[in-house]
Amino acid sequence: MGKVTLRNLAAHKIRLVLTAVAVILGVAFVAGTLIFTDSMNKQFDDLFSRVGKNVAVDVRAKQVVDGDDDGTAAQPVPASVLTTLRGIDGVKNPQGNVTGYAAVVGKDGKVVGTPQNGPPQIGANWTNGGSYDLSAGHAPQGPSEIVLDEKTAEKGKLGVGDTARVLTSGAPRQMRIVGLIDAGNLMGATFTGFDTATAQKLLLKPGYFTDIEMGSTGPSQTELRDRVAKALPGDLEAVTGEKLREESKSDIATMMNFFRTFLLAFALISIFVGAFIIFNTFSMLVAQRTRELALLRAVGAARAQVTRAVIGEAVAVGVVGSTLGLLAGAGLASLLQSQVGDAGDGGLTFTATPVIWSYVVGIVVTVVSAYFPARRAAKIPPVAAMRDDVALPQRSMRIRIALGSLLTLVGAALIAVGLGGGGGNPVVPVGAGAFAVFIGVAMLAPVISVPVLRLLGAAPARLMGSPGRLAQQNALRNPRRTAATAAALMIGLALITTVNVLGATMRASIDSQVDAQFGADYLVLPKGAGGVAADVEQKVKAVPGVQSASSTYEGDAKIAGKKVSYMSGDPAVIGKAARLKMVSGGTDLGAAGIMVDEDTADDNHWKVGSAVPVTFPDGKTERLTVAGVFTKSDLIGPRLMSTQMYLRHTVKPSVDGVVVDTAATNTATKTALESALKDHPDLTVFDQSALKDEARKQVDGFVTFLTILLVMSVIIAAVGVINTLALSVIERTREIGLLRAIGISRRQLRRMIRLESIMIAVFGAVLGMAIGVAFGAALQNALADEGLGVLAVPYGTLVVYLVVAAVIGVLAALWPAWRAGRMDVLKAIATE
Repeated sequence: MGKVTLRNLAAHKIRLVLTAVAVILGVAFVAGTLIFTDSMNKQFDDLFSRVGKNVAVDVRAKQVVDGDDDGTAAQPVPASVLTTLRGIDGVKNPQGNVTGYAAVVGKDGKVVGTPQNGPPQIGANWTNGGSYDLSAGHAPQGPSEIVLDEKTAEKGKLGVGDTARVLTSGAPRQMRIVGLIDAGNLMGATFTGFDTATAQKLLLKPGYFTDIEMGSTGPSQTELRDRVAKALPGDLEAVTGEKLREESKSDIATMMNFFRTFLLAFALISIFVGAFIIFNTFSMLVAQRTRELALLRAVGAARAQVTRAVIGEAVAVGVVGSTLGLLAGAGLASLLQSQVGDAGDGGLTFTATPVIWSYVVGIVVTVVSAYFPARRAAKIPPVAAMRDDVALPQRSMRIRIALGSLLTLVGAALIAVGLGGGGGNPVVPVGAGAFAVFIGVAMLAPVISVPVLRLLGAAPARLMGSPGRLAQQNALRNPRRTAATAAALMIGLALITTVNVLGATMRASIDSQVDAQFGADYLVLPKGAGGVAADVEQKVKAVPGVQSASSTYEGDAKIAGKKVSYMSGDPAVIGKAARLKMVSGGTDLGAAGIMVDEDTADDNHWKVGSAVPVTFPDGKTERLTVAGVFTKSDLIGPRLMSTQMYLRHTVKPSVDGVVVDTAATNTATKTALESALKDHPDLTVFDQSALKDEARKQVDGFVTFLTILLVMSVIIAAVGVINTLALSVIERTREIGLLRAIGISRRQLRRMIRLESIMIAVFGAVLGMAIGVAFGAALQNALADEGLGVLAVPYGTLVVYLVVAAVIGVLAALWPAWRAGRMDVLKAIATE
């Protein structure tokens, strides 16, 4: 039986390749994801191994508000602590660090780096003997000198001796580049170094450090930490260098684990789709070899031997597909790295993990998909070999219909529970429910396919004569096969449609929110995380036609035991800019007032006059009084405090935006505002239309990214259509010969196969898009209170997908139709 298996594989190489393609594509996604995340983790490990490598103990402010990871809002460390540390036995070279936001403008007038949700733009004090070495020039000395990392200088076309504009939270400054730093691969981040006094002035506060690090003359890190901790005031803490590095790594590890899980979810979708294709392919192969397998039973092969023979073929397909998929995964990982810019410059890292999982996934999925066809093949009675019309028995679909209906109903119920907001993590019931619905609809697809294919095939049957009628009958001949082929396409298009419905809903909801809530004439916002410079408000006020300009701020605090964010600014200006609707109270906050939205007030049982204890990142607690309650505002958020309260508890204030009202909103006014801010290329002036466009761009980018990831499953489904048609042509060789013999032309034969392919593809698309619209509507309904208040279905996009499905059907039929047309009529008729 082993020899029989090997001979079958050798005799049907095309069949082996076609079956392996689905495995290759699914495994490629898994392998690519694992190789990519392993490579990125290795690069981050290399980066952090250089940062703080000689640090034994670090002194920093205690983290009062959990989640204040950047430390910019926490109480800084006074420079006087350095004197105390120098007197502790075992402390070696204590050195104060100052970090914050700083970016440089290149010679092209653009900010160097990718500030929009990208790697950070780091400003810091730089001294010789730190984590990095100078590769050119000298260390910065005085308020007008800086050093840059080599890659930042290269991207900005800057060099030693050049003057560059430097952006911080203050006014832009022209500073001279006096040195370049060999920082290695900063993963896309930029580094601008100042001398300590300048860094304190620009990034933090004179006479203070963000933290103080030190080495050890002999004591262990733990022992030195304990010695240092005893000498510190109560608002500071000492941590070991090892803990400091682990904290930095853990943040990155959390992000990478999420990204890996995110990509693997799409890989599993591709594998799930591939399993349909493999199952369908092996079912057809077994059906075509029914007489061959029955003859093996007749000459003495046991059931188990026949099963093992088919499983053996599946293992071979799995091994070949996994090997090629692993190689394709390396290419996919390289492509992913190229899309993350400078963060992917470190090359690929290969470990055993992607190799092991590639073979496990590829072989297991293939064998499991082939098991049921193999088991049915083993049940063929030996006497069947003596009959000419031997075929696998058609099973009743009653159990299938009952189970499919049950799974669909259970899945819908789970989705309803998850989206109902009953507490806990909704991802688990929604994910399980969606999976159950997919399986349930796939099981019901043979029943659904009959009326739908009759409808889809009515026009071709009437307009194209015999080829159209035959195509419809061929699609209806085996509903199970047609449904299994269409189900693969259904899954991919269902998910793509869901994503597009959510994208259209987000765009429509944002437009509605901006129309309803945006009452300012213009809004000045930063492109990245650097904030708006402190001098911007005055520059805007000086523009002719500007009636008022007011800065807004965002901060973090601990309220009711949880870290929360709040907005701060002039409540009258912000209220007008956000078209705020008051439920009770007013906008007069005074020095110690707070405004909250209805949901926050209800959740905490607050009303106007209630006292609210608030702990700020500097460790101080204030009792604020609720001055007003307003309706929900997506532009403001749930909390609003006065500017005085924010400034009182913030070391280095950072303006979040500037609200602008003008005498007239026109092109000339906007141009004048942009001209006044020409020294700030990191800022953008938005009117209502521009604000909508910016939001749409972000939504479109997210939708496009998800759609591209899901396209892999559609490609696998297209391969499945090719497989089905190719094997169907082989199965119908004698029938095709007879059709040719009674007068059907090659052109008509090819048209018949193309039409059959189009019907299958369009059926899968219609089914998938219907499910996708239903999922999208359910999600919108569940998230209506979270901002998705307007359901929008992108009908134009769905029509495009329907046309694409038809094109997939045409392309999938090219090779099977060409092969059918080239058949020798006499040989085809003589085929058994």
